[in-house]
Amino acid sequence: MPEITSYKDLDVWKTNRELVKSVYQLSKSFPKEELYGLTNQVRRAAVSIPSNIAEGCGRNHFKDSIQFFFIARASLYEVETQLILSNDLAYTSEEQLTAILGQVTRCKKLLNGFINYYQKQTNNNQPTSINEILEEYGSNYND
Repeated sequence: MPEITSYKDLDVWKTNRELVKSVYQLSKSFPKEELYGLTNQVRRAAVSIPSNIAEGCGRNHFKDSIQFFFIARASLYEVETQLILSNDLAYTSEEQLTAILGQVTRCKKLLNGFINYYQKQTNNNQPTSINEILEEYGSNYND
């Protein structure tokens, strides 16, 4: 596995970037009258996920970092709800919804795993700078 030295090396960040692309592609087919409604809202929430992961990694204190990771997770749940609503409104097919919700589930698992690992490291008086945690996370990721 490649060495993790930055948030850009994290699968959790990369996978959520892929979700952003999928949300943008899917929402292109939403009705024009939704441009300033659901389309804008789901896109902004999706962009918020990898952005908050990156911002959390840029913080110097555990409490600051973890707060941004929790915000990212909340945005992920927001995106999930908005995608389900898009299906309720017949803006997406069942097949499209199933596919993108599969991505959402993968993102949830990765983000929850990252949060749990981060909390465990800081609660056990392990390295507390994000760079130290990223190094440790990267070396244990496939264990």
